[in-house]
Amino acid sequence: GRASPAVDAEFFKQLLELRKLFFPKLVSAELGLLCLHSVALVSRTFLSIYVAALDGKIVKSIVEKKPRSFLTEDIMMFSQSVAHLYSNLTKPILDVMLTSYTLIRTARSRGANPIGPTVLAGLVVYATARVLKACSPKFGKLVAEEAHKKGYLRFMHSRIIANVEEIAFYRGHKVEMKQLQKSYKALADQMNLILSKRLWYIMIEQFLMKYVWSSCGMIMVAVPIITATGFADGELEDGQKQAMVSERTEAFTTSRNLLISGADAIERIMSSYKEVTELAGYTARVYNMFSVFDEVKRGIYKRTAVTQVSENNSKNGGKAEFHIGGPLEIKGKVIDVDNGIICENVPIITPNGDVVVSRLNFQVQEGMNLLITGPNGCGKSSLFRILSGLWPVYEGVLYKPPPQHMFYIPQRPYMSIGTLRDQVIYPDSVDDMHEKGYQDQDLESILHTVHLYHIVQREGG
Repeated sequence: GRASPAVDAEFFKQLLELRKLFFPKLVSAELGLLCLHSVALVSRTFLSIYVAALDGKIVKSIVEKKPRSFLTEDIMMFSQSVAHLYSNLTKPILDVMLTSYTLIRTARSRGANPIGPTVLAGLVVYATARVLKACSPKFGKLVAEEAHKKGYLRFMHSRIIANVEEIAFYRGHKVEMKQLQKSYKALADQMNLILSKRLWYIMIEQFLMKYVWSSCGMIMVAVPIITATGFADGELEDGQKQAMVSERTEAFTTSRNLLISGADAIERIMSSYKEVTELAGYTARVYNMFSVFDEVKRGIYKRTAVTQVSENNSKNGGKAEFHIGGPLEIKGKVIDVDNGIICENVPIITPNGDVVVSRLNFQVQEGMNLLITGPNGCGKSSLFRILSGLWPVYEGVLYKPPPQHMFYIPQRPYMSIGTLRDQVIYPDSVDDMHEKGYQDQDLESILHTVHLYHIVQREGG
């Protein structure tokens, strides 16, 4: 099978092939919108830095008892928006670079050494990673089991699709439905288990990142400002002390906002990787779809068409007489009778509209042995599909016994999922077998009759 989509060179190659979906031509409205969006993102980053500095000045004004600070309380609303993948990758990276540079420059301008806070930040991140690793459930094993159950559910669907005719002949739809529901329930239980284990893990993660990181961030910005040498030159008068307090408060608030912006950017970058992997999966699917379209366009793959021929050719090899285009109307009748099978002017028409036999008339009485022979495509199997109700009767009248009084053996052998008991009693389930009054001894008697009891002995019962 194909390898699972991943963020690799193939992903970027496929994404490049689909570039015309994003930009139909070099000069287009889409490219213009992207440029405007990029400019807005860069401007927003510089605006965040400016707002952080402005917020510091606002708090400085509060300390100095200036009422003009209340006029700009809502300015932080500019930085809140619903970001898409492009925004979640480009802007956070730019945020981290610029906020880190601004924090280092602010610390050095106050005469502080930025090495201490940097080491503290590294220790906090390392300790957080160790704690999360120790508390983390085995998500790899859980996710692998979830993937296995998803694959098994897909296998069950594909298996039914591949053997749909045999299942329909056996009337085993109820058994197959139970197996599908069992597979689906196992997958749902596994997903619920992962969500329940992830709940408390996310609580610990959010506590560390939102509260522990915030507390350490306050220490990181407070220590350089408190220990700065830029304001300790000689004795200060009362007015100078008030100015020093307001200046330090401004620097503290500015650094705090910058640190929060940087931490938020790092968190968005980490959480965006999941969206990138999802994009890789979507890209692979869309790329494969367009590849199929291109192959069809070049004639590499196409459905085999049914050509119209005259009705006289219907006797030549039993091939289809002609093809009916447009919707097919069901005008025939199916009447249940006790004995025998009678076809009166019943055509054999495939669901695609290919007419195999224009009119079929025959009668089979109870107790008769009938052998139908002919080349491939003459309608032998199609006749049994009509008798079993898989294909409709478009015209004429069909007399046949009810479905519960007839049993069809399909052309291909079909083995159901389950034990040997399930194979013998198919399409009934074990509960159905017990309701009908049959036990395992009855099944053993059947196996003795068909000379297959050695299978039970070989497998140990």
